[in-house]
This record gives sequence, structure tokens and C-alpha cells, in this order.
Amino acid sequence: MNRKEFRDLATSAEAREAIDSLALEAGIERVPLAEARGRVLVARLDAELDVPGFDRASLDGYALRARDTFGADEADPARLAVVGEVHAGEEPDVALEEGQAVEISTGAVMPDGADAMVPVERTDRVDGPSTDRASGETASTDTDSGGDDVLIRTSVAPGDNVMFAGADVAAGERALGPGTQITPRDIGLLSALGVDEVPVRAKPRVGIVSTGDELVRPGGDLASERGEIYDVNSYTIAAGVEDAGGEAVLYPHAGDEQDEMERILREAADECDLVLSSGSTSASAVDVIYRVIEEQGELLLHGVSVKPGKPMLIGRLDNSAYVGLPGYPVSAMMVFRTFVAPAIREAAGLPEPASATVAGRLARQERYEEGRHRLMPVGLVTDGDGETLVYPVDKGSGATTSLADADGVVEVGPETDYLEQGEPVTATLFSPDVRPPTLFGVGEDDPTVSRLLDGLENPRYLSVGSRPGLRRLREGVPDVAVVAGPLEADIETTELGRWEREWGLVVRAGNPDELEGLADLVDRDRRFVNRTTDSGLRSSLDAAVAALADDRGTTRRDLTDAIDGYDLGLRAHESPARKVIAGDADAGLGLRETADRLDLGFVPLGEQPVCVLANPDRTEKDGVRELEEALADVQ
Repeated sequence: MNRKEFRDLATSAEAREAIDSLALEAGIERVPLAEARGRVLVARLDAELDVPGFDRASLDGYALRARDTFGADEADPARLAVVGEVHAGEEPDVALEEGQAVEISTGAVMPDGADAMVPVERTDRVDGPSTDRASGETASTDTDSGGDDVLIRTSVAPGDNVMFAGADVAAGERALGPGTQITPRDIGLLSALGVDEVPVRAKPRVGIVSTGDELVRPGGDLASERGEIYDVNSYTIAAGVEDAGGEAVLYPHAGDEQDEMERILREAADECDLVLSSGSTSASAVDVIYRVIEEQGELLLHGVSVKPGKPMLIGRLDNSAYVGLPGYPVSAMMVFRTFVAPAIREAAGLPEPASATVAGRLARQERYEEGRHRLMPVGLVTDGDGETLVYPVDKGSGATTSLADADGVVEVGPETDYLEQGEPVTATLFSPDVRPPTLFGVGEDDPTVSRLLDGLENPRYLSVGSRPGLRRLREGVPDVAVVAGPLEADIETTELGRWEREWGLVVRAGNPDELEGLADLVDRDRRFVNRTTDSGLRSSLDAAVAALADDRGTTRRDLTDAIDGYDLGLRAHESPARKVIAGDADAGLGLRETADRLDLGFVPLGEQPVCVLANPDRTEKDGVRELEEALADVQ
């Protein structure tokens, strides 16, 4: 199979024009009112009835004729005969005459003859016949109230405390217009009008196809020895589609065989307005999806001068629009967010979301020499003066945590190859709700750190290792760094607290190989899994190997060469233990706490201090002080 080469890459503007030319549309549908929140009306809705449809009481109290209260006050109340009561949902069975009142509930229909009401708080109920305030003569009453009267201690005007028919919405009045995005308030109005379904823009149906023989749905069994990985893109992109106002439809994985890929893509194109695939878009000989679009549809664009996201496809397949996203999760989501989501929102009739931006200073220098438009994921942190610092978050396009650890994006033009530390930048946030973490920490991966973070409000912690943690603290980016092992902090710091952890060799339960120490790894043929050189545990192990080499009168390199797997370093503190469980290693570098939690054996090699060091300028931040208080309880 011939290799497809990227030659003339399209610009970002050309990519947007190509997507606009797809003219994505979804049509119109009627939906039940219960499903209408967030949808966009396509026609004006006029009121078909008055709301309310009757004159109703606004409060609990007494319905009456306003003229019977003229001049009434606390000192000289009007005394009226109570001739009945009306509750909400009941039809009044009494009509008022002069000198009479009806007890009434909030929302109840005003009885005939009543033109106002007095709240119950301005009345007193009394027994006995009423007295005519004008003549002073006793007035007889022939009612079912047993002669109960009410003293009205305020005067009211006609219409007081009454909502008349049509006062909220009158029949024939414009209720909602086309283009309205229906809110809970609008649903309340439509409910009051008796509307049970509404005409709205249909949600664009977006078919999602992830490609690659290596993909497994989350929840399935992985065969890591075959290079299988869980499918990240299908669910991530589906969530993005729903967030943009579309209806996501997941299709089975398409393998790397062209006939199977064509079958699934055409099935999706037949059922959806837009098909999104991820993976199989690059110039590799096994990435064949562009061939399907070229041969069975129309390929408008292949390759965009943007990073991440270069291997992007835009075209048509049958009657559906098509966009091919890169396979790496960060690349796929950045391309989706930048180019595809706006088209879905427009088709759904939704406005562009409020774009929140934050101005800040770049926390460290950044070099970039590829000459492409760059979408740089960034995080936010505030310094001791409350000023916003912006730092790049880039673990590579294949790292799923790059976007989870980021707050927004800084766009860098293709002409820029260097950003200076302290340079002003503007970050476009992923959401207007994004706020910098109360505490930003970096450093050693440690179970005690995880427990400390669980008790803090909105922290962020990057497990980059002790050495990189110190380096980033030196650059002035994080609030704190967690450092373990024999490392010297060659910068000014404030120690917030420390603890000891026991480290050594994690082995199979019961220690069937009867390993007793580091010498057994050197002298016996046993498979070992190490930590990366960034780890504090690795620093302690390197020091122990150097000490053993001195005792034996040899070099450290001779001993590390004798240990099978010494140069294989894994990043997280549990990873070597997991290799032991899987049978891929006889021993791994780790902690006693890890071995105990996973029911494994443990061969102790030493105790190691773990220190939490703070940037001296950040010690007064609320999150730093909260962490310091929590550290006081760590043994």
C-alpha cells in the first residue's frame, strides 16, 4: 500500500471554511415539554389563553369589597360578616354583598362581588353580630358562619392583592420567539399556557467511530501484551458532542482493514448528519480512512497546519458531513473543540458559549520551532500577590491527562517560536466556571500525599517526581513541591512538614524467592522493575547500590548491569508492584504501604524522608496554610 504524504497543509482559516461548506443541518422536531430545556425554538409561541384564567387572590386573607374598608385602620377597624370560604382549586359558591367578606386562600378564585382582599395579618376574627360603622346600628347576618365576623384593620383600594385574569400573560400575547433557548423559566411559562410540546431545532445526530485494532471499550478485558488500550476518544468526543448540543451515536470500533472501516463509516453516514472518526488519519501506510473518503465520498481537506491536530480530514460521505480527528486524545479533543464543536452548536441553533479569558504571565519559557499554529493547553495558578501565572500543560498528544490537568488554551501563531518567562499571555478557558486551584503542588507520587489532598478544597497535584518537582519550584510555578530521598534543595524554600516512609523490594506474597536484600538482585538471576530517575525512591536505591559497590570494591555500573531490569523505570509508586502481581517481575522498587495494601511480600531496604517544601512567597495562600495544618496530623 502506498504511503499518503502530507504536502500542502491547510491553514486554520481554511479548515474552518471547509467545515462551514459542509452546511451541517439537523432539521426541526417537536419535543415534549419535559425534554425541552436547552433546546432552541424555531417558531413564535403565542398565548392561547389568559394566565391566570381568572381573578385570583395573591395572599391568604379575606376577599371583600374595597369600599367597605375605606377609613379602616388599627384604631377603628371595619367589622364585616364572614359568609364563607374559598380554597385554591374550588369554585366559589357565594356572592358578596355590602358588609360581607369571604375567607380565601392564596391562588383561589375571587368570589363575585369582591374586588380586593386583605391579608390575614391585618385582620382579627371575632364572634358576634357586626355593627354598621356608618350608622352604629347592629346589623343582622344570615350566614352559615355562626355569626363570625372579621375586623379589617387597614383600608384597601379596588384590585389590591388581586391578580386579575390575563395579568401575567394575556391571550394572543407573544410568549416566546424563535431562536429562544428554552430555560427552566420558559418551561414554567409554557406550562402555565398549557403547552405540552414545542417545535425546536433537531439535535444534529453525530456518529462517532474510533478506529484501531488495539481499542477495547472501557469495562472490557485488556490484553496488554498485544498492545490493547481502552478507547478514550469515543466517550470523550461523545461528551463533547452532547455539550455542544448534538446527539452522540456510538458505533463499533473499526479495525484497520479498509472494507470493515468503509462498512461502519457508511452505516454511520446513512443514519447521522455528521460522522466523526478518530485515528487512522495520518500519513502512515496502515492509516487508510482517508482512502475510504477519497474513493467513496469527497475529501475536501487532509492535513492542517496546527499543533496538536495536523492529521485532520474534512469531507463528505454519501449524504453526511465527515470530519476525521487525530487518534491521540489531546489532539482529537483540541481539534474537536476548535473546529467541530462550533459547527454542531450552529446546527443546533445554539449561540457560542460565553468565552471567558484570563490574562496572566507565562510562568516559564516555552520554545516551539515547528512553524504551525499551536493550541497550547495551560493551567492557572496565583502567586503570592494574587497575580495569575499561566503554565504549559503538555505531556504529549497521547497523554489523556493533559486536558484534565489544564484550565484552558493559549493560541500561539506559527510565526512565534519562543515565549519568554513573564511574557503576558491570554488564556481562553475551557469554561467560564474555571478557577485556579487553591493549591498547586508537584513532586513525588506518594500515598500520604493523596490522602492529604483528599482533605483540601480544590487542589491540583502533578506527580512529576522529586527532581522535576524541585526544578519547577525553582522556576516559581507551583505553590509546593513534595520531595523524597537524598536530594538537596538548592533554592530558598519553606518546609511545611515531613514524614518517613519505609522503602524496599516488593515481592510476591510469602517471598517465595527468599530475597533478603539488594545483594540478591545482583547475585541471583531475578527480574526487577525500577522507578524512573525522577523518583525519590530511585535516588535512595541508587545511593544504596553505590554503597554496595564501595563495599565490594567495584563500580556502581557493574552492579546495575548485573541487575536484570534496573534500567526499566516506571513512573508511579504502585507500578512496579503491579508488574510483580502480573508475573512480569520477581521484585519491584516500592513502599511497605503499597505491599501491605496489595497483599504482597516486602523486603525492607531503608527509611526515607518525604518533605513538603513551599515557595516562600506563597506561604500565606489559603490553600498552603490549609495543607500546613493537615501536615501537623501526619505521623
